[in-house]
Amino acid sequence: MDEANFRLAIMLRCPGIGCRYMGKLLDGCQDMARLWQAGAEELADIGKIPLALAQRLADYCRQHEGEAAQLAATCEKRQIKVVSIMEENYPQVLREIYAPPVLLYYRGTLVPDARRVAMVGSRKYSGYGEAAALEFAEKIAAQGITVVSGAARGIDTFSHRGALKSGRTVAVLGCGVDVAYPLENRRLLQEIVDGGGVVISEYEPGTSPLPAFFPARNRIISGLAEGTLVVEAAARSGSLITAEMALMAGRDVYAIPGSIYAPGCDGCNRLIQQGAKLVMTPADVLEEFQITAAAPPRKSLSLKPEERQIYQVLSFEHPLTMDEIILSLPDGEIANLSYWLLNMELKGIVIENEMHAFRRAERE
Repeated sequence: MDEANFRLAIMLRCPGIGCRYMGKLLDGCQDMARLWQAGAEELADIGKIPLALAQRLADYCRQHEGEAAQLAATCEKRQIKVVSIMEENYPQVLREIYAPPVLLYYRGTLVPDARRVAMVGSRKYSGYGEAAALEFAEKIAAQGITVVSGAARGIDTFSHRGALKSGRTVAVLGCGVDVAYPLENRRLLQEIVDGGGVVISEYEPGTSPLPAFFPARNRIISGLAEGTLVVEAAARSGSLITAEMALMAGRDVYAIPGSIYAPGCDGCNRLIQQGAKLVMTPADVLEEFQITAAAPPRKSLSLKPEERQIYQVLSFEHPLTMDEIILSLPDGEIANLSYWLLNMELKGIVIENEMHAFRRAERE
């Protein structure tokens, strides 16, 4: 592993030295050995940074001489790779944002020149938001566009899961890449790595998630993408911060409209009012990437009488529990309902969500 990157990581630990000041130092000198050994006056001159801060950094490097090797050993043991902004395989599109991360830790396969769209939304999702995230992510990823999201509960998780069905996805974390947050997404993160995608963070291995890390994480989500799609968001959603960062970086913002009576859709509807592109199908997003996707052939449903009864009461965007299905059946209860639902799920006709509610797998 490149020793220079781990020296850079230790310098970033110094209080007061963030991406902005470190970026100024690297603009003045990309020789990490020189920066590591430089005295305060030389550092102040190289980066045009305050002398007091330069003195603190010079002292910090002397006091933490052996920590770069320790961090390198930790990353190697945990199969974590590191890329700096000075290297060719650092994503070019991310270099263009304000205060880009100077160092990225990652697990999986980093594709620097991939075309990407960010998908974000609320942790408190509706069936409508779940269905939209799964559908848009799957159909966008099927066209070779990588889906970027934050691996949070709700819309982020569904965006990753949809993309995994047909293509690649990138998870950007507000903690170390060896930390699963939320814990239930540990398996999802491994599936992303195993599926040819990548899990990325600017935070060192072992870093716990803290509230202050997530707004900073959001700039990487939008910064990696050509455009940001907001799937479902309330008026004060953190997803709107990601959309704002995308606009600040000169990137496109798209939004899926929702009901005017649903508070969870207020953020998306307001974005559309303010000029975000209203999108109703994945093709609307793909159009912005100058991709025309052929309409998939319509599936012919081969349903048994019991399955047809169940299918008629289900919808694409409003999952129903088994009790709700029973109450909705026109001819009363069906014997062995769980058996028929399992058969329909195995055929790909219905989907069961994590709340054990069922909906149609395809929109009509």
